This record gives sequence, structure tokens and C-alpha cells, in this order.
Amino acid sequence: MDAASAPPITSEELAAGVEKVLAAGAPFAVQPMTIRGVDYPAVFSLSQMSLREVLAMKTMENKDKPLIVYGDERYTTGEVWARAMRFANWLKGQGAGQGKRVAIAMRNYPEWCVAYLGIIASGATVVPLNAWWQADELRYGMEKSDAKIVVVDAKRADMILPCKEEFGLTFVAGREETAGQDFRMHDILADDSIPMDMPQDPIDPDSDYCLLFTSGSTGKPKGALLTHRGVVNAVLSWSFTLAVFGVVRPEIELSPENPGALVALPLFHVTGLHSIFLLGYLSGRKLVFTYRWDPEEAAALTEKEKLTHFLGVPTQAYDLIKAAKPGQLDTLVDIGTGGAKRPEAQVDLQREMYPEISASSGYGLTETNALGSHIALGDYKKYPSSTGRAVPPVTEVAAFSEDGKRLPDGETGEVCIKSPATMRGYHENEEATREAFHPDGWFRTGDVGNINAEGFITITDRLKDMIIRGGENVSCLEVENVLHEVEGVDEVAVFGVPHESLGEVVGAAIYGKDTVDLEKLQDHAKSRLAPFKVPTRIWRSPTMLPRGTTGKIDKKVIRTVTSENPPHFQRGDD
Repeated sequence: MDAASAPPITSEELAAGVEKVLAAGAPFAVQPMTIRGVDYPAVFSLSQMSLREVLAMKTMENKDKPLIVYGDERYTTGEVWARAMRFANWLKGQGAGQGKRVAIAMRNYPEWCVAYLGIIASGATVVPLNAWWQADELRYGMEKSDAKIVVVDAKRADMILPCKEEFGLTFVAGREETAGQDFRMHDILADDSIPMDMPQDPIDPDSDYCLLFTSGSTGKPKGALLTHRGVVNAVLSWSFTLAVFGVVRPEIELSPENPGALVALPLFHVTGLHSIFLLGYLSGRKLVFTYRWDPEEAAALTEKEKLTHFLGVPTQAYDLIKAAKPGQLDTLVDIGTGGAKRPEAQVDLQREMYPEISASSGYGLTETNALGSHIALGDYKKYPSSTGRAVPPVTEVAAFSEDGKRLPDGETGEVCIKSPATMRGYHENEEATREAFHPDGWFRTGDVGNINAEGFITITDRLKDMIIRGGENVSCLEVENVLHEVEGVDEVAVFGVPHESLGEVVGAAIYGKDTVDLEKLQDHAKSRLAPFKVPTRIWRSPTMLPRGTTGKIDKKVIRTVTSENPPHFQRGDD
């Protein structure tokens, strides 16, 4: 049986599969637990260890397996771990450790992973900064995180350099020579005087493992504080789901021998970091890096390295199946997507072209360690508009009313997630943390949807003023604030414009002086914002922007009007 013809999994089948895997015990044993005052009926027992200890345990199992491939470079799990431990001990010698933060500001390189593992092993909190950010955004991230050591590549070093002295930063050049470098990763890893043993000082599993910035509707990125216990529960949940699929649909091979995956997403995002890198590390998958996304190269690498899994944003999945030549995807068992809803037509095309490859999709947020729901096999065919069921066994998903009451099946409300994987809060933002949770630990996603009797979640709208462009979250308010900086711009509304492959792109409607040059307006946005946040369609309004009864700008009306009229300026995304 191929993946496209697999029957849907009933609630009864799923429950029986979950029960069977749980009955087997380790590594998926669960127990009730109270975390930060919230009672959880099921938490993975293994999460009583820190992520460092879990990684060390899996390193012993997989030490001789290939882990990272980058061009002609190949590293086993053991080799990557040894390098990371040397870096961890170097960090401790520099004063880093528990209670400290260390940042990474670089594109995907093998050294990114060494730095990440080393920071975790030192006991410090890792701060992965968005490598697509511009100078002002990187400055904001460095200032908010209070990290004093940052691992950089050349481009990010140039952008952070102006605030290096002000913030008292130490630059570690991750791969190539960089401006302002104080140390080089290459020299640190070659220093035999630094031990390669894992640091032994204890790490509290409820302490912060990662500070990860996420775009928020307030305009400035918020820092989600993720704990060791949280991320261990997330990664174990995905492994658990594969085990359940193996029980419920044993005729479909989703866990082949010698697994491998393409690293097609940036590691500074929770999907690339947790769902690809960490899951790959802990499950013994070979991870093949690319310098930048190129669908033809991705297809060729899949064939050359005999890769079995692909996970990317919907645009990348679509690009891959269109670019692949006959035979290049023969080893793939699954093409998964995350970050945004995958258009149904794209899923149908994959089933038509590659019926033997499972189509899957996941839903989660930075604040939930990317854990939420998952859909695959016959379920995806039966419910193509759904994001799937809550990932068992430690996660619950429900819809809530505006006054915080849990709604019955089928009723539409705000989608909320309760899981031990959820963040402990937003960094230095108690008000936002309070607003993010209902009582009893339910995290408010800001998405609107419903859950049917079979447990399938369908997202229908967003409460937050956000755009999701190719899997990247864009805060409308942040872009509006930047456009308001241009002289002559009196009113701005930023909103999502439907796009065939990216899902949405950034659009803007402005009202102001006729002398405002729309091309220069976009250029200003380019100088201040990451490329994915820059408006590529701009409309000029002859009157003040429409408002609703509360006096707020009515973006629903603006979307309707702009959808019926071509933009006055358009550049990019085509």
C-alpha cells in the first residue's frame, strides 16, 4: 500500500496505538507532573533530565553514525559532540554557564550546530538570532537578550559591530574571518589544552535552555523562554507519533533504516531547530545542509545522499516536487510542511506525482517548541484543510470562547494548547505572559478555529494582526511603524495579500502627501527590515483610510478594496 491510498486513522485506532506504545515504557514512559503550578496528566519521564543529558545519552547510541553533511564535509554524531564539548568548556572558561546567555548570529553552517550544542552543554541559555534581520533588529536582539558572547558569520558581524563596544560583546568567528573577531571557532576547536569531556555541573530541567525571538502583534519581537523540560517533551512527542504510526499503519514505512533529511529551513527558527536538527540528532538521522534554498540542488542531494525525509515551508515542498527529475525522490518516505497552511492543490499534486510519498503537515508555535498538531497519510486526504490532531501523548488542543471558557466540539473560538512543552513566559514581559495564558496552563495561540468530534483542528482566522509569508511571521504593526518614518506618510495599513506559492505577501495601503515616492518608501523599508517583512504591493489611498465603529482602521474593508484594484506600486515576490 502506498501513502496516498492509506485509509484515515480513526479515533479508536489512534487511542489503541497510543496505549500500546505507552505500555512499552521507556523511552516513552509518562507520568503526571505539576510544572510552574500547572497540573499535567502526562509528561515524559525522560524530561526529568536536562536536554544536555538526553543528548549525551543519544550520542552514545549514534556516535558512529553520520550526522552533518555540508558540501564535501562529513561529520559523525560523535565528532560533532566532541567539538561541541570543547566549545562548552571554552565557554565556561570565559565565564559562560548557568544564568548566562550566549547568542548565535549566523547562517546555517556545521559550526552553528557545534555552537548550539556547546552552549547547551555549558549550562548557558542559547539565543539564536534571526540571520535575516537587519542591523537595527540584530541590535534589538542583542540588547534584549543581554548575551555577552556571540558566535557570528561575516555578514552578521558587520551589522552587529557598531554596538559591540557599547554592549561589551565578545565576537567568536563561526566559520570565516569576521570584522571585530576576538576568537575563532576553528582555533578553539583545535586547542588540545581544552578538554572534550561534558561539563558535569547539574542543570535544572525547568531552567531556560533557549531564548527564541518571535514576531508579535505588538510590533517588536518577543523573546520566548523555552526550558529543557519543554524541548525534551516536544522532541519525544514527534518520535512517539512515528512509533504510533508504526503500530497503526505498519504497512506504511515512515521510519526506514539509515534515515536522512535535508536541512532546508534556517536553524534560528523553531521548526528547523527542533523538528529537523534536534529530532534528527536524537533519532540518528543524517542531516544534509545547503548554502541556500535551491530546489534543483535539493532534489539532486536527495538522490545522492538517499534522503528519506523532507520538511520545509509549503513553498519549498512545492518547488521540490516540481524541480525533481525522475528517480531523484525515490528514497523519500515523507514530505512534510510547517510554518503555514499548505494549499490543497499542492498536496493533490504531490499525491498525483508521488503517491508513494506521504504528505504531512504540522502546526505549532515558537512558544510551544513547535509542538501542537500533526496530520499525515489518509487523514490528510480526508481533512485537507485541517492541521491535524493534537500530537499525543502530552499535548491537548481546544477552542476557547472570548471569556476563557472551553468550547464543545465543532464550535469556533481561539485555538489554545496545553502542553509541558509550552514556554515558561516572555522575557522581561510579565504583562504579555499573563495575556498569553488562560488558567490551568492553556496557551492562547491567537488563531481562530474549531476541533471536530474526531479531534481534527481547522484554523479559520487569526486574532493577531500578523502575516504569514512563506512560513515567516510578519508583525503588521512593526512594518507600519517603519513606513510611518517616511515624511509625508500620514496613515498606513499593512496586511496580507494572497499569493499562490508563499501563501501571503506583505501589502500596504498609505494615505498622505502626493509627493511620497512609493519606490523610495519600499527602499526605506528594505533598509530597516528583514527582506521578508518588506511590502511588495503598495496602494495609495486618495482619502483617509476607512475606519470601523471603534475608530480603528478597518483592514477588512481595505483588503476587499485592494483585491479589486491593482497596486500603485509592485516590486518583488514574482
